[in-house]
Amino acid sequence: MRVSASIPKQNLKQSGPAAKAAEAQGFDSISSMENSNDPYLPLAIAAMETERVELMTGIAISFNRSPMVAANISHDLTLASGGRFKLGLGSQVKGHNVRRFSVPWTAPAPRMREYVEALRAIWRCWETGERLNYVGEHYQFTLMTPHFVPEVTDLPMTPLTIAAVGPAMLRVAGSHCDGVQLHPFCTRKYMEDVVLARLEEGRAKGGVARENFEVSGGGFIATGPDEKTVSKIFEYVRYRIAFYGSTRTYWPVFELHGLHDLGEKLHVMSRAGEWDKMAAEISDDVVHLFAAVGTHDKIAGAIEKRFGGISDSVSAISAPDAEPNLTPDLIQDLQRISSPFESFSTAY
Repeated sequence: MRVSASIPKQNLKQSGPAAKAAEAQGFDSISSMENSNDPYLPLAIAAMETERVELMTGIAISFNRSPMVAANISHDLTLASGGRFKLGLGSQVKGHNVRRFSVPWTAPAPRMREYVEALRAIWRCWETGERLNYVGEHYQFTLMTPHFVPEVTDLPMTPLTIAAVGPAMLRVAGSHCDGVQLHPFCTRKYMEDVVLARLEEGRAKGGVARENFEVSGGGFIATGPDEKTVSKIFEYVRYRIAFYGSTRTYWPVFELHGLHDLGEKLHVMSRAGEWDKMAAEISDDVVHLFAAVGTHDKIAGAIEKRFGGISDSVSAISAPDAEPNLTPDLIQDLQRISSPFESFSTAY
């Protein structure tokens, strides 16, 4: 099993030292998320400061950027890192696309499929000289003059993964991508009953072998060197479950466990602005559905039970006042957990 860590993004001065430290600790991958800051810039700094560790967006929002823009950024990060960059994309929900980014909304799964196809068409054009002629319903790319073609990388195509929760996007991940980044708002039962089946349908359609397809995440990990740290992160996970559970997009996970009424209640509370009260609605049992929990001496077994056989890569969560502080020995213990993924198949 691969182990990932997030690097700070609030202040770019912190990105380099954090990336070097994560590499020294033995993490397989470091990720940068798109919340209040740009997800790509910290990885540009990390590419200059590291030599081995994989760099990934986990995730970058897709529809607020043209595929051409994402292709350019990804090309530069792939070249700068010597092929260590992995592009992770996510659609975000309708409200954020329309009201935060001012992006017209269409059905996200078909649009994401075109986004992925367009990205690869652009990369093939740049790397192999193939004529750019991608024409879809949402995206059309038919012009690429020599002046705007970046330097050939002589590296494999950048691996491309997408975030997916619902069945349609899971099928797109399986059929068109190199992997899927599962949302932490996910349970073992949802992974077994829904995620695996939809991914398998997609992979069968796209001809993607399981050993070349990476499944990342699919839940929370609340760990630390002592019970006090675990307790703080556990409470933060409780809040995150309430936060995500208030959004209808994520309710299929609740519904599988007979928790639809909980989602409705959280939604009403969110509309009333009662964000500080929502976590109290999440019981300990519900938290344990979504998370592997335990101190460092117990967490490897909990992670294997919660994620084993499905997830190929995991990441521990931090809280505002508590860090998981994974040690090199613990990282190695997690890396010994067997997983189906072997390598990406990224030929042009």
